[in-house]
Amino acid sequence: MDVGSPKFELVPVKSQKDHMLNIARLSAQQEYDRIMELVNVLRKQADQIKKRLDLTDMIYDAHYEFQVVHGQTYWLIYHKRTQRNILSINGPKSWISGPPFDYEYICAVKSLGDHTWIEVESENK
Repeated sequence: MDVGSPKFELVPVKSQKDHMLNIARLSAQQEYDRIMELVNVLRKQADQIKKRLDLTDMIYDAHYEFQVVHGQTYWLIYHKRTQRNILSINGPKSWISGPPFDYEYICAVKSLGDHTWIEVESENK
C-alpha cells in the first residue's frame, strides 16, 4: 500500500515517438517538395535564358547589312555555299520562285529591347 505518493501511469513512448516522427517527416517532405518545385521553375528560366543567349551569339556572329528594328521578324539562315549564318529580312515564303537552293532556314527571330534575341513563331514558314 502506497499511501500519499502520486500514481504515475506509463506513457507509451514508442507510439508517441512514432507519431512525432511521422509529423516531422510529413512536414519536411512538404517543404522539400515546395522547394523542388521552385528549383524546377528556376531551372526552366535559366534554360530559357541560356537558349536566348546562345541564339543571340549566333545572330551577332551572322552576316547582315541592314539596321535591325526591334519587334521586326527576321530569319536566321545557314548559307551552305559560304558556310556561315546570315540574318535575313526575307522569310522562306517571301521569294517568288522559292528561296535560294543554298539557304537553310534555321528559325524566325526578333530582337528584344535588351539587345538579346528570341525565337518566334512565324506565319511565313
